Amino acid sequence: MTNKKDIEILRVTHLRGPNIWTYRPVIEAWLDIGELEEFPSNTLPGLYERLTGWLPGLVEHRCGVGERGGFLERLRDGTWAGHILEHVVLEVQNMAGMKTGFGKTRSTADRGIYKMAFRTRDEIVGRAALQAGHALLLAAINDTPFDLKASVAELTELVDRYCLGPSTASIVDAATERRIPSIRLTEGNLVQFGHGAAQRRIWTAETDRTSAIGESIASDKDLTKTLLASCGVPVPEGAIVRNPADAWEEAQDIGLPVAIKPVDGNHGRGVSLNLMNEADVHAAYAIASEEGDSSAVLVERFVPGNEHRLLVVGQKVVAAAKGESLWVTGDGASTIVGLCDSQINVDPRRGESEEHPLSLVKPQESDEIKLDLKRQGFTPESVPQAGQKVLIQLNGNVADDVTDQVHPDVAYMAALAARVVGLDIAGIDLVCEDIARPLEEQRGAIIEVNASPGLLAHIKPAQGQPRAVGQAIVEHLFADAADATGRIPLVGVTGTSPEAALVTRLVGTVLNHSGKHVGVANRDGLFLDGRRVTAKDGTRFDAGQRLLINRTVQAAVFESNARTILLEGLPYDRCLVGIVTDMGKVAEVEDLYVRDDDALFNVVRSQVDVVLSDGAAVLNAEDAQVVELAGLSDGAVIFYALEENNAVLQQHRAAGKRVVFLRDQHIVMAAGSEEAPLLGLAKIKPATVKHPAALLAAAAASWALDVPTDLICAGLRTHDAAAQAQAPARAKAAV
Repeated sequence: MTNKKDIEILRVTHLRGPNIWTYRPVIEAWLDIGELEEFPSNTLPGLYERLTGWLPGLVEHRCGVGERGGFLERLRDGTWAGHILEHVVLEVQNMAGMKTGFGKTRSTADRGIYKMAFRTRDEIVGRAALQAGHALLLAAINDTPFDLKASVAELTELVDRYCLGPSTASIVDAATERRIPSIRLTEGNLVQFGHGAAQRRIWTAETDRTSAIGESIASDKDLTKTLLASCGVPVPEGAIVRNPADAWEEAQDIGLPVAIKPVDGNHGRGVSLNLMNEADVHAAYAIASEEGDSSAVLVERFVPGNEHRLLVVGQKVVAAAKGESLWVTGDGASTIVGLCDSQINVDPRRGESEEHPLSLVKPQESDEIKLDLKRQGFTPESVPQAGQKVLIQLNGNVADDVTDQVHPDVAYMAALAARVVGLDIAGIDLVCEDIARPLEEQRGAIIEVNASPGLLAHIKPAQGQPRAVGQAIVEHLFADAADATGRIPLVGVTGTSPEAALVTRLVGTVLNHSGKHVGVANRDGLFLDGRRVTAKDGTRFDAGQRLLINRTVQAAVFESNARTILLEGLPYDRCLVGIVTDMGKVAEVEDLYVRDDDALFNVVRSQVDVVLSDGAAVLNAEDAQVVELAGLSDGAVIFYALEENNAVLQQHRAAGKRVVFLRDQHIVMAAGSEEAPLLGLAKIKPATVKHPAALLAAAAASWALDVPTDLICAGLRTHDAAAQAQAPARAKAAV
């Protein structure tokens, strides 16, 4: 390298599953810091001041010190460029609105070469943050200009475009808190919780239980009113009209003031309120008919009071927010547009992104606001006199939490409205003067039932207490049991010997005999219920994910090895059983800076690290390094070996733990003094019995899965390794 103060990014890899760094996805970068290896941070004049000036949030990074300011302490005392870049990248992500804090940097055996990993919620954003952080750090090292504002703005745009919206993210975070795995199925907000047949799906605030019929009913305001009224839910009187003249005639019949809205609209779009004369009714009709999909509009009795949004999840109200009228006060010089900018839009809670609980108010772009202004004798360009108050919006701006004030009768009516329409999650819009009193006492009414309601007003209210609506939705999705996690039995097998692939197929066969639809992903391809559906390498991340999103799969078995873990991570977050048949060889991963047995051990341990606490690690007792993995398992440990007198087996069994071995050509399962002879090798098909160690591992895994012994015997006895290996992939198979 010609410039001693340079950092070269050699390689960038997105590890999408559990890996050598953490359980969660990270971006791993290989760095060559060149001559900076000789220049730790405390030898670079002005670096500390420039970095802390640009990134004051670095003070929150605890680093290895374990307390606030920990990283800055390291920076002052002297740390190296790779470690600094890790923290810079994390901080620019935080500044762009994608909060994250995990990062690690490790040197390799080669001088100046480092591996650096950092947590990111999206690969595109993470890669862009790496480039931005790289440019910023070099500018800080070499004392050159850097446009931080522009860089953060670009990252913020990427976060808004590619990351989950705050509503969906709140549900995903709640699922993670409950240890429910999640898979993002699209670049949008379609997310799967759980695996295989146990999975559930959401699309923002819609679930796979949300009725399409219910959504259609909710979008038809007149039908919604008819159904609600028939069930005793208070709604405003009204009727459908198809021209402005009929709208005015209906308004007079109902009694002024009235409200006009699209028949097929939602979320308050195209709604005009408190209409008192013919001209306003005609103008409101035009707005409503343009917003809807037809010329038909709904004329209703205007309900006085404040607008409220109640969120119904399942059969109960979990959050409520209140709206308020918006006013500006003239100064004799500014237009109404300018007054909105200086008096309303300056509120930090307002903005155009989903992170803001309140929207920007733009009178020049809203026909509804223009109509309200016209009724007061103004346009958006009018200049009110000093001290003159102007109404901008009568209702809307629903962002103040009032959940604790909701009267039980009001909550009952809102939940009933959602059930009548047929929505499992609904936003109920109602107008009343006091949410703490029954609607009937104050002529309050439910004015809309909305499918796919916004959640931000409840997650980040402008005033009041945030509500755990994400948690409520997750509890609704997995309401069958308090500890339901959406998981199916997953078995991971790590090794490079031929036995590793055979173990996956054997376990799959046993589970299939137990009555489950089973998917297997190994080096030979993808298998469903013993039939190979593709011959492509199934150890890749995408292959494993195909099994996890398949709604028919009730159990799945995956093969991996040190190389796939290093390049992609495991395709699942946790497994019930983790099997290690062998460590593999350093030569197979030497090009990935794994140069000795200790480094290889730290890779293969990933398979044991992900074993659930109620699961088990199944380990080959004949491999000393594999035996060392036992202490890393959160669950139980089952050892297997060909020889009964194996020292590891004897010690483990003496402690009352489970072991599997061969005795007189018979597979034996034992725990302490108890034994359960399984079956003789003579009863197993010739191609399968050639690999007795694989049979032992499969028997141990099946035991850990609580498969009855007769079914374990049936699976091992009937499995035909030769036939399965030669089976052609089906031409049109869906996984």
